[in-house]
This record gives sequence, structure tokens and C-alpha cells, in this order.
Amino acid sequence: MKLNNIAPHLALIGVNLIYGANYVIAKEVTPLFIKPFGLVCIRVTGGLLLFSIFHFFFVRESVERKDIPKLIICGFFGVVLNQLLFLKGLSLTSPINASLIMITTPILVMVMASFLIKEKITLNKALGIGLGALGVLIIQLQGEANVSGDLLGDLFIFLNAASYALYLVLVKPLMNKYSPFTVLKWIFGIGFPLVWMVGFQEFSMIEWTDFPTGIWAALGYIVVGTTFLTYLLNMFALKRVNPSLVGIYIYTQPIIAAFIAVSLGKESLSPVKLIAGGLIFLGVYLVSRKKEGKLNKDSI
Repeated sequence: MKLNNIAPHLALIGVNLIYGANYVIAKEVTPLFIKPFGLVCIRVTGGLLLFSIFHFFFVRESVERKDIPKLIICGFFGVVLNQLLFLKGLSLTSPINASLIMITTPILVMVMASFLIKEKITLNKALGIGLGALGVLIIQLQGEANVSGDLLGDLFIFLNAASYALYLVLVKPLMNKYSPFTVLKWIFGIGFPLVWMVGFQEFSMIEWTDFPTGIWAALGYIVVGTTFLTYLLNMFALKRVNPSLVGIYIYTQPIIAAFIAVSLGKESLSPVKLIAGGLIFLGVYLVSRKKEGKLNKDSI
């Protein structure tokens, strides 16, 4: 396989490495030290600053006026609704519930992509997403028999998954046209005033002097890793592959988490986990089997 074909897969593995750890790290920060909407204000502000700096020094690209409505929609679903719902939901429910509900994301991406950008639902793609979902369920339910959480929190996580899925589909044509830094500067700029309208009160309640060193480190991880790097790497991948493949990589998060736990000696590698991992990677392989040459012709 050529390096150009491997690169988006490596980017997506990186994204899900970061996201996989974020379920636990973000839970340490919110709601005890920073309320969820206040944390979203910090994430979006930090992301906007970083993307604007990189855009200024390395890109300096403008967008066509006809694409501004599309950027506004992507900013609303990909930044505002996505982040507000996720962190609010995570503050109310458990990390295991959140990760289980996120299983719906690749399915939603596949369905939305078929309607909005005419991405075909092939047998390989449907089978791959189904096998991946089965693998995740086996891992999560085997490792966590007592799944508990708040119903409203679970609903927020599901709506977040739907919002993120819609964003992945809608932003794909824009990524075929512009630099990732251009698109991300715009969508974070659009999201910036909206999240501050919602989150200013919670942001003003933050007691900065009460933060231990670990919380400052976690906050840096959330801004630089979970915000800047994940959005950037996802955009890099979307320029080269279809949204369904980006979506199914979410299924690798529990595999990554299990691998880290085994490496640290906190878990053992069981045959069931090996089978579940095999199902997930078989699913990724099936979804990735398509003619990539047609991708750049997608449009809304």
C-alpha cells in the first residue's frame, strides 16, 4: 500500500487514540472543576486561536461567498451542538455509556452520506459497520457488566453522535476545495460567539486557583489534543477517504483503550477480546474497500 493511502488511516488511528483517552480525562475536569459549557468555551476559544495562527502563517486562503452558508451549518453541527451536547452528556452519564452510545455514529454517517452526498451503501460497507459494532459491544459489555447512567445524559450523547455524523458528511465537499486550516478557522470562528452565549455563566464560575497540576495538564490535553489535533487529523483524512470510513474508526477506541490497559498491566488479553478486535478491524477493512478515485467528485 502506498504511503498516500496509509496516511489517512494513520491520521484516523491518531484521532481515536486521543478520543479514547478523552472519555476519562474530560470526566476528571467536568463537572467538578469546570462545568461542561464553560469547558466548551475554553475548547472553542483555544481551537480558534490555534487554527487562526496556523492559517495566518501557512495558508492565508479566502473562501467563496457561496460556501459561507455551508460553513455556518458545519460550524453549528460540528462545533457548537457537537461539543455542548457531548460534554453536557458526559457530565451526566458514565464514560462507558457514552462510548457505547457513540457506536451509533458510523451507522448515522453511512445513512446521512447516502442521502446528502450520494455515497452508496454497499454490502461491504453495511457488513463492515455491523461487524465493527458487534466487536465494540462484545468488548464493552464483557468489561462492564454494570452499565449505569443518566437518561438525559445518554440522550445528549446520542444527539451529539448524530450532530457529529452530520458534520462529517457536510464538511466533506468543503475539504475537497479548501485547506483544513481554512475550514477549521471558519467553523470555529462561527461557533465562538454561539458557545460563549451559552457557556459564559458557567465559565465565570471557574475557580482557577483551585486547579491542581493534573487538572491543568488535562485541560491542555483537551484543548490541544481533543480539539486542535483531532479536528485537524479528521480533516486531513476526509480529504482522502469517504465519511463512512472516518466514522467507523470510532470503533477502534475500545481496542486502543484495551491495548493501553494491557501494556500497563491493568488488564489481561483474553480470547474474547482478540475475537472482538478482529471483528472491528475486519469491519474497518470492509468499509475501506472502495474506489477512492471517485471521492473528490462528491458535492452537496
